[in-house]
Amino acid sequence: MRAYILRRLILFFPTLLIVSFIIFAIMRIVPGDPAEAILAGPTGEGSYTKEDLEQLRLKLGLDKPLHIQYVSWLWDFVRLDMGESLTQGRPVTDELKLRFPVTFQLAVLALLTSVGIAIPIGVLAAIRQDTWVDYIFRSFAILGLAMPTFWIALLIILVLSRGFNWFPPTGFVHLWDDPLKSSQQLIWPALALGFHSNGTMLRLTRAQLLEVLREDYVRTAWAKGLRERVIVVRHALRNALLPVVTVIGLQLAALLGGTVLVENIFALPGMGRTLINAVYSRDYPVVQAFIMVLATLHLSLNLIVDIAYGWLDPRIRYS
Repeated sequence: MRAYILRRLILFFPTLLIVSFIIFAIMRIVPGDPAEAILAGPTGEGSYTKEDLEQLRLKLGLDKPLHIQYVSWLWDFVRLDMGESLTQGRPVTDELKLRFPVTFQLAVLALLTSVGIAIPIGVLAAIRQDTWVDYIFRSFAILGLAMPTFWIALLIILVLSRGFNWFPPTGFVHLWDDPLKSSQQLIWPALALGFHSNGTMLRLTRAQLLEVLREDYVRTAWAKGLRERVIVVRHALRNALLPVVTVIGLQLAALLGGTVLVENIFALPGMGRTLINAVYSRDYPVVQAFIMVLATLHLSLNLIVDIAYGWLDPRIRYS
């Protein structure tokens, strides 16, 4: 186990290095000059001279060779110095501190709603296999896997606005200011974001529980005359949920990266919305820092899930 963790840690940093190189290269390949975008202003109609453009490029360090820009940026990131936003003129770390809690809260709430819906439904679908209940829940799972997140978000807004005169709030209340109101603002975006995860966990819960219910010790429990609820909850479900626990960790990593569209649709001031705006304005420091943070979280959660799987199931041995 220790050797496995050590190997994963050794691979952790080269993977981040590759991600950093890819995002740095992509941002330079994308057409457009951030200095021109800044001087042109939000409307793109600002006037400036060639001398102004050269001075701004010199100030931003865009006149240096690309390999020097990359090494300088990477070294600053290792020292947790993410630079300043080219458009906002404030440290990227301040933007990250402001935006990350919103994204994290949305992802966690989406995961909790998915778990709270998918696992009970998956259990009911398994114990009522091949009945009308099972067919309805399986159709619900397939629907969640088939429909894109942005489409679900738009449908939610359409139904709520037409049927209940509800629209996404223009302002946002942070969790530390008013936890109840903040959660109320995020519940619909969380349901839209977690709808796809519902399908994944529902199908996995159903499949794993059906497999466990066919084990000999479960048949022995049936033969002893134990009640169905006792057999399912105390004996079968605990073993069936082991792969589901693994998927939950991976889903959290996926949800953190999947908030981009939902935050834009519901006008949430999180990392996803800021990232889209930064891409449009060619704000290199913000884009590179945000993607690197998300990549680090994704790799870390994958490592934690692998370690937790081996700890939860003693039969797992990493060689």
